[in-house]
Amino acid sequence: MHPTAAIEVTGLRKSFGTKAVLDGLDLSVPEGTVFALLGPNGAGKTTTVDILSTLTPADGGEVRIAGHDLHREPEAVRAAIALTGQFSAVDNLLTGRENLRLMSDLNHLGRQQGRRRAAALLERFDLAEAADEVPATYSGGMRRRLDLAMGLMADPRVVFLDEPTTGLDPRSCRAMWDVVRGLVADGVTILLTTQYLEEADQLADRIGVLDAGRLVAEGTAGELKRMVPGSSVRLEFAGPEPLARAATALGVPPAEEGALALEVPGDGSVATLKSLLARLDDAGVDVAGLTVDTPDLDDVFLALTGRPTPAEVTARARWHSP
Repeated sequence: MHPTAAIEVTGLRKSFGTKAVLDGLDLSVPEGTVFALLGPNGAGKTTTVDILSTLTPADGGEVRIAGHDLHREPEAVRAAIALTGQFSAVDNLLTGRENLRLMSDLNHLGRQQGRRRAAALLERFDLAEAADEVPATYSGGMRRRLDLAMGLMADPRVVFLDEPTTGLDPRSCRAMWDVVRGLVADGVTILLTTQYLEEADQLADRIGVLDAGRLVAEGTAGELKRMVPGSSVRLEFAGPEPLARAATALGVPPAEEGALALEVPGDGSVATLKSLLARLDDAGVDVAGLTVDTPDLDDVFLALTGRPTPAEVTARARWHSP
């Protein structure tokens, strides 16, 4: 196994009754990176997080978290991780500060160390002014940030975020994204499950698409987008004459009458773009401007799973509801 991997999963299997939820999942997440796990409902995302965080036993496979074997060293794994689930686990009868001190006691931190750690996290997550209020008065975004801060009291090396921005408004989502970026800057490794492809696009160093218990694709956002046909380059020209010469040089149909741009199919890669511009340069054609149009992650998700994203389905249902 790679020495710098914070999470290593090989052949992970899990069934509930006769239904196989995970069917030989392989996964590797380097230290200090964000890995986003995408998939339709029922693909096994939450089950994966539950197994990796020691909440659910696997039926088979090998897992190492922060260098520890999940099966043989579960206590060491728990000491190295934090988990923020889909729903906040804060205590509504305690203030924000008291919630953090409770976690300090559960993690056997000293009194002074716990107080310092709690104060630092309240400040970092923009909760200091509301620290002595109960979470019932918090917004959804504040509750999620407090929930994450509680998990960070023990200073974990690996953090699992299971759909952390579900139900949050756009401003709260971006605040959570800033928190995630700050954690990664500090060297924390994050495994993120999400239904929001923009979230994966914004945060993840690598993305895995999970379908029917298997990883059907993995790569950077750019690599995944290039897997789907439909990329093109829009070339703009200063006048009809260079446009006509460009169409001839590239072997593409001429533009519509009055248009000064050509749409050229491609795969969206830098190599293809450089080759395209070199052909125009050889033909003595100057390009006034260009735009690269590539499929987005929604297109990737649909192509790989045969279904629109769960968030897209929800949006359509709301749009068409009476």
